[in-house]
Amino acid sequence: MLNTLIAAVRFLTRIPVPGRATTVEDLPGSIAWFPVVGALANAAVAGIAVGLALWWPPLIAAVLAVALGLLITGGFHEDACADSADGLGGGNGDRERILMIMKDSRIGAYAGMTLWVVLALRAAVLTALIALPPVIAIAGFALAGAWGRWTAAPLLRLPPLAGAGLAKDIAAGGSLAALFVATAFVALLTGVAWWLGVTRAPGMAGAALVATAVWALYLKRSLGGQCGDLLGAGNLLAEAAALLALTAGLCQAVRAD
Repeated sequence: MLNTLIAAVRFLTRIPVPGRATTVEDLPGSIAWFPVVGALANAAVAGIAVGLALWWPPLIAAVLAVALGLLITGGFHEDACADSADGLGGGNGDRERILMIMKDSRIGAYAGMTLWVVLALRAAVLTALIALPPVIAIAGFALAGAWGRWTAAPLLRLPPLAGAGLAKDIAAGGSLAALFVATAFVALLTGVAWWLGVTRAPGMAGAALVATAVWALYLKRSLGGQCGDLLGAGNLLAEAAALLALTAGLCQAVRAD
């Protein structure tokens, strides 16, 4: 279990962790820890935003926090999302062309537009959350990260596409146990966030589940399966859905007051 936790931290972040070298065999089991690592990474970003807001206006603090968050993760999922956007946007529904474009390391117009929206949304949400009590702000943003990372567990149950690379190896060694544990973790984190005062936690869970189901259905019907870039895009899609649910609840609360 310790090796799989270390593998999850090394896989999803750029944080150096001591211990033996991680192998491909460690990665399937590490999926169970993805929600925990996602929650910790997002909690760090939200905590940074709250701290920086003591010296700078909320928007500046949020943008700086997002930038530091990219350093923590290495922009791992953002890179995957950019590749997916270029492939899906420029592939015209042709699966082979989509996969070919996704393998191109260059960034096209679709990738640029998508990254702008993803990062702008993240900064905007942090700007809004800074006005809340720090515990609620950090717990809410952390929960969105947990649900985002959780998506890898169910999406890896889809057939791997040709040239899926590491995602194919992880899927081959994966098990329902990892999916069960990951789901248990994210359910527990949802309950903790709700207990801490994130009243929209159930709504965030529902939004993430719907986003994941829609993405999985699209991948199954349109492309026939998954690969690493598409998994990363699913991560950010579910996280965005959870953040939108969180801030929609915030606006409703403000109107009620």
